[in-house]
Amino acid sequence: MSPTRRTAATLGLAAAATAAVLLSALPGSAAPTAPAVAEATGPTYVYRITGGAAKADALLTAGFDVLEDRDGDDLFVMGRNDTGGRLRGGGFRVSIEQVLAPPKWTPPARSGQAAVLDAAVAEETYYGGYRTVNAQYAHLNQVASDHAALATVVDYGDSWRKTRGAGGYDLKAICITKKAAGDCALSTSAPKPRLFVMAQLHAREITTGDVAYRWIDHLTDGYGVDSQVTSLLNSTEVWVVPIANPDGVDIVQRGGGSPYTHRKNANTTNGPNCGTTGGTSQIGIDLNRNTSSGYGTGSSTNPCSETYRGPSANSEVETKALQQLWRSLYKDRRATGTSAAAPADTTGVVISMHSYSNMVLFPWGFSSTYHTGNDASLRAMAKEMARIAGGWRYGQPGEVLYNAGGSTDDWVYDDLGAASFVWEIGNTSGSCAGFLPAYSCQSGTYWPKVKPMLTYAASKAARPYGP
Repeated sequence: MSPTRRTAATLGLAAAATAAVLLSALPGSAAPTAPAVAEATGPTYVYRITGGAAKADALLTAGFDVLEDRDGDDLFVMGRNDTGGRLRGGGFRVSIEQVLAPPKWTPPARSGQAAVLDAAVAEETYYGGYRTVNAQYAHLNQVASDHAALATVVDYGDSWRKTRGAGGYDLKAICITKKAAGDCALSTSAPKPRLFVMAQLHAREITTGDVAYRWIDHLTDGYGVDSQVTSLLNSTEVWVVPIANPDGVDIVQRGGGSPYTHRKNANTTNGPNCGTTGGTSQIGIDLNRNTSSGYGTGSSTNPCSETYRGPSANSEVETKALQQLWRSLYKDRRATGTSAAAPADTTGVVISMHSYSNMVLFPWGFSSTYHTGNDASLRAMAKEMARIAGGWRYGQPGEVLYNAGGSTDDWVYDDLGAASFVWEIGNTSGSCAGFLPAYSCQSGTYWPKVKPMLTYAASKAARPYGP
């Protein structure tokens, strides 16, 4: 791909620097390169790290916001105008890939869970149509009311802020199936196989929450109308967590028309003086670096870093609540050890949706040196998902991106043996690229790709490792 391919709209925000400034900083451009790159005016930058793939762990350990994107051997870091100097001081080869405009302040959206999740709350949106946490939760209640024979809402815990009496939210999931005896129970003896789909564990990845919203409606509105959906719900339980990190999303949505790019939860126990508007210094813990599986790899010990792993493995209430939910839904079918395999008759598929980069990833994420005992099956499923999406890349994270431990997908496979995947949904260039694509991109670009991927994943829930 072209070295200047990301300059159009990497994060869905307009560039703040002139074309001349950008061209002078980008490798491979016609404009001459200055001996020393001057940082242009603007609060947020995307830097290209030449040869960064070989130094990913050093970048992550140092606390840089390494984006989940890779161009050949190059990685990308988001930061302030002084981040480039820090990177160069660390010995990295750096060029400016993009300069982003300062956000326009808009009045903050409602913070914390609404007392009543009614029809008015269901219409709360930000940034052109994305639903707030309360709107997502009101939607779950409405779906369960309208489709009582299909849907059950489950409260599986509380967010960090709620446990501290500082606002916050319930943690909510919805189970969707044609309900019969034993369905949607928190029991590992369920009569049907289960697909579990999770969105917005990283709060700023707003495409994933919208995909989850549409998937819920596709299933419940399609039962009895769409033969494929009807067959699926007659035979399979589908669990959806549309907002896995509601405190973090609360921060994102406070930006209104310019959402804050906050990644983590809102825990201020460590690093209470870090930022709260999603800049390069953020409060909270990265919930996808916090689990005990490979904990410590590809993450930071700096509490203000976007990849801060937390004070210890499984420290966060959101992490513990998800783990307890998964243990209530899936039997433990795998022995310990990196090469131990879950048996061929293991049921269940878990999808954690992230953005962006158009990738399908599977364990092990902490190191691509090791392969799981079910590598052939996981790799074959990932290849098919990538094909359905139109040619995405696929592999273990270290094969196509970089190694990172403490992830939820590693934990699900490690602890339970269920087939587990991460989808990095989103283009890396063009008008619908990055963390914050225009809302119009969802129906025209992303939903048509992800819907058949989800349908395929559900079809594999009964026997992901079998023929």
